[in-house]
Amino acid sequence: MKLSTQIKPISYLKAHTAEIARTIGNHHNTMVITQNGEAKFIIQDIETFEQTQETLALLKILALGTKQIEEGKTKPASDVFSRLRDIHKDR
Repeated sequence: MKLSTQIKPISYLKAHTAEIARTIGNHHNTMVITQNGEAKFIIQDIETFEQTQETLALLKILALGTKQIEEGKTKPASDVFSRLRDIHKDR
């Protein structure tokens, strides 16, 4: 999907709300709504939004992990697994 084909003015949104909701819901498209010629809003279905949020969360976790590796804040996997076994054994 080319986002450039999904740019509409706010007046289009007002006049075609039901049609836009159907199209976006059925095809998982994203639409950019402009106001006074500037992009102001993004409209997307909830599944696409949730997927985007999950992807962003994963990227944040990966970035944090990379930063911790660079700072030397790591432990050998064998030490971690040994500690987890000890915790599990104590329960």
